[in-house]
Amino acid sequence: MMKTGAQILWECLELQGVTTVFGYPGGAILPAYDALKYSNIHHVLVRHEQGATHMADGYARASGRVGVAIATSGPGATNMVTGIATAMLDSSPIVCITGQVGSKLIGSDAFQEADITGVTLPITKHNYLVTHADQVARTVSEAFYVASSGRPGPVLVDITKDAQQSTCDFDGKPVKPQLPGYRPNLSPTPDEYKQALELINCAERPVILAGHGIILSGAMQEVRTFAERAHIPVGLTLLGLGGFPASHPLSLGMMGMHGEAWLNRTIQEADLLIALGMRFDDRVTGNVKTYATNAKKIHVEIDRAEINKNVKVDVALVGDLRAVMRELLPQVKSQDRREWLAYIDRMKGDSAVRDIQNLPDDGHLYAAHVINDLWHETRGSNTIVVTDVGQHQMWEAQYYKHEEPRTLITSGGLGTMGFALPAAIGVKAARPEAEVWAVVGDGGFQMTMAEMATMVQENLKVNIAIINNGYLGMVRQWQEFFYDRNYEATPLLSPNFVKLADAYGVRSVAVTQRSQVMPAVESARKHNGPMLIDFQVEQEDSVYPMVAAGAALHEMIRRPSPIVETAADA
Repeated sequence: MMKTGAQILWECLELQGVTTVFGYPGGAILPAYDALKYSNIHHVLVRHEQGATHMADGYARASGRVGVAIATSGPGATNMVTGIATAMLDSSPIVCITGQVGSKLIGSDAFQEADITGVTLPITKHNYLVTHADQVARTVSEAFYVASSGRPGPVLVDITKDAQQSTCDFDGKPVKPQLPGYRPNLSPTPDEYKQALELINCAERPVILAGHGIILSGAMQEVRTFAERAHIPVGLTLLGLGGFPASHPLSLGMMGMHGEAWLNRTIQEADLLIALGMRFDDRVTGNVKTYATNAKKIHVEIDRAEINKNVKVDVALVGDLRAVMRELLPQVKSQDRREWLAYIDRMKGDSAVRDIQNLPDDGHLYAAHVINDLWHETRGSNTIVVTDVGQHQMWEAQYYKHEEPRTLITSGGLGTMGFALPAAIGVKAARPEAEVWAVVGDGGFQMTMAEMATMVQENLKVNIAIINNGYLGMVRQWQEFFYDRNYEATPLLSPNFVKLADAYGVRSVAVTQRSQVMPAVESARKHNGPMLIDFQVEQEDSVYPMVAAGAALHEMIRRPSPIVETAADA
């Protein structure tokens, strides 16, 4: 049957199982929007194309499926760049579809022309320029395969307007990808397995470093079995939180710049690091020259490019984490490591307890109060927290204990302010049965707050918790520590968020005291629509501990005030 490239596009998306896309129309993509009338796919109209990419990203992270965003050429496509880069650094599978000017106009600086494939080359796994209708089906098939296989990531498909409008024969059947040079499925050699097992079975002070790859590969149970059998404690990266239960006796919490002090010390004193699906990011290692200098290192990673990129390792097992763990498990010996675990427990001391009873209540409302109370109110329920970037992001990682995978969605690698609200909309679209909270700062929220209109238009119940401290908080903290309190350009004037939410048709309340936190959270949970809570917290509070840039992992800045010491790590 003869069909237009635009019709084929939607049919191929349906063949990939797509039910929802996030987008914004424009001239060069209008043929595709016109053909949407033939499709059952639901289109979510965003308020900015960056929001579309974050929504697709949130959708992908919450569901494990590929998220889809769509935009027009020129500014529509370039507005997607930040969201694409966010997905790239956090290995999130999304496919971005952009319109392009007619093929005969390419290179002429036509109206709304931009070389988006050139722009996004460094921040996509792959991208395509489609100039003929008969290329659409194969390209969509390959885009989804590349985005979801191996180490996941974003793929961009740029389709010229004439490719959307012209016709070709299409039988409606799936087209197999044709990528002979792309081999995402690798496996270690028997000798590499042997070397790894020797190190694991002989280690006295091992620690597992669990990253986002545990969740992406679905290896949660294998890692837990491995840790329990060998009695090895587990530290988590920010994106790994939820991949190993926070309440498990072997869980040491989050590592790195704002991680747990005892875990950072454990890493520095270990004789073996078993890195699972993580990339030794600088926020995790501190100064690499002083990082775990006495430890042998095993790196299990699906992306060979990450091996020895940041930290030199002794054994590399390149392959899918779940498959690798299943090979290792039968040969891992049960070891008595009580002395090592007891030593770590002694390092924790009183600071191991992050609980509501141990937070100071001196008349000030601290962000830690809000996050801890939110956790107490929602724990045990089907709750997904989506955070923006900054101090609140770190407090959430410290005070909200995640037991299940895909319950914390955040921008780790790129650190994208404005991520949370649109990503939370994508999460809710993917998981309508889940309770979704967007935890945002007053700075990042203002970058994408227009997406409240999208949330209302789509009738999606997303609760918004603004940690409002009147500053660009994390930047202010750096200015306090390293720039002699020169708070240049960080005091932040914000609108009245309660009135703003009301203008969007969103129920809202301001909270200024500790006693108001729980009732506000309870009210939001019971309300049958979205709700915004403006938590007006202590302005000059800081996240502790903190590893300064260039410092060793164990050289942490600690909270100076003994009164507030138990509010964050001592």
